[in-house]
Amino acid sequence: MTRSEHETETLIRDSLDRLAARAPDGHAVREALARAGRGRQPASRLALVAAAVVLLVVGVFAGTQLLTRPDVVPAAGRPVLTYGPDWLPDGFTEQYREGGPEITPGVRRWIAGEASITLQTYSTADPEWSQTALRIASLKDQALVRGRVSMVTGDGDAAQLTWLADDRHVLRAAVSGIPDARTVVQRIAESVTADPVGVRGELRFGALPPGLAERSTAVQGTGPGDASTTLTAADPARPAEPVVRAVAGAPAPAPAGAAPVTVRGGAGFFVAPANGRDALVAVRLPSGRWLQVSGPRPEAELIAVANGVQLDPAPDYRWLGRPTS
Repeated sequence: MTRSEHETETLIRDSLDRLAARAPDGHAVREALARAGRGRQPASRLALVAAAVVLLVVGVFAGTQLLTRPDVVPAAGRPVLTYGPDWLPDGFTEQYREGGPEITPGVRRWIAGEASITLQTYSTADPEWSQTALRIASLKDQALVRGRVSMVTGDGDAAQLTWLADDRHVLRAAVSGIPDARTVVQRIAESVTADPVGVRGELRFGALPPGLAERSTAVQGTGPGDASTTLTAADPARPAEPVVRAVAGAPAPAPAGAAPVTVRGGAGFFVAPANGRDALVAVRLPSGRWLQVSGPRPEAELIAVANGVQLDPAPDYRWLGRPTS
């Protein structure tokens, strides 16, 4: 397959994924039509059945697509990021996505050498961001993004722009290492639309210690070949302070002072906390990559978290290293 054919296939597949995500639930529609059809004449019932068949076919197609790439299906450990830019300067590729449940901020980042572009999404349900509109209105340094007043800061080769996409979402676009940064960040912000993408790594948390809850899932890399997945868990009362971190990535040799332990039924190692470094357990996964679980928790607790981590056999790393997705 030529590069052009591959790019065309990717565009078609992504378009079908988005259409599938918007398709109605065929089972639910069928039941609703069946209820509505009770008491109707035979001809009407036949028409309803025909419509239900059509919708069920759409639903089956959508389900097949979503099983292939559940990018925009919220699920445990599979966050959805709601917004993305339609324009970026040449040379930037997406290398980082992070999201989580409820009000966890969403992050997307594009890199080109030493320069970076970051798009963050915050919830107005988060107390820290609930008064954003009032803060923006009180500032002198303002700009318009699609008719909405925004806050702009920075100059030279670094700038950021903050605005409310709607009543529920605060967006912040930031650029660094780019000449005429204010002009660039303004153009990026103007191009941002609601275009959901997923964060599907190769790990999901299983059971967590009491008092901890899933906080975020992050996927990063310059391409699928060096991709890694990071999970964090935190105290729900202090969600911005991760307590336990699980990472799946390239092989990492055991550091000095590592003690052998059994993890996930195999040979792993434990490193005690020292010099401000958290305790860590690690084990080689069947794929040859390494799972590392760290945090200021007892050895037995970190091993239990590692034992409970679920491996996803079909992580979505295809978008890594691409300009937009």
